[in-house]
Amino acid sequence: MEGEATYRGTVYPWHCDHIGHMNVMWYVGKFDEASWNMFARIGLTPSYLRESGRGMAAVQQNIAYKRELLAGDNVEVRSRLVELRDRLVRISHEMRNVESGEVAAMCEITAVHLDRAERKSTPFAPAIRYAAMQHLVPSEPVTA
Repeated sequence: MEGEATYRGTVYPWHCDHIGHMNVMWYVGKFDEASWNMFARIGLTPSYLRESGRGMAAVQQNIAYKRELLAGDNVEVRSRLVELRDRLVRISHEMRNVESGEVAAMCEITAVHLDRAERKSTPFAPAIRYAAMQHLVPSEPVTA
């Protein structure tokens, strides 16, 4: 997957579980950070969300774990915006071990755009839709 680099980081010892590899909660966290970086690229920046009273909420997340990551491994997440609807985006992420180049995990997240006061989904503003279209690269869903 080509995609855009949306996260770079390191696996720390406290990310690891009782068998010595990165625990699933940390994969979710790193994919979440990558999602927020992708959102910012399409105009869903923290200041936009605060000032407009809007928000984003994940409604579905699918993760396929391919290779374990160990303490000290450096990782990179590359992401693609694969679907854009009136109120919804779907992002496909691929996490790689930087040193080996191996795919460690893949994730697909579906998120909706919210009006925080009404607590309901709401359409994206035209400027957001336009910016998102510049990043749209349709793809197949992640499979295990």
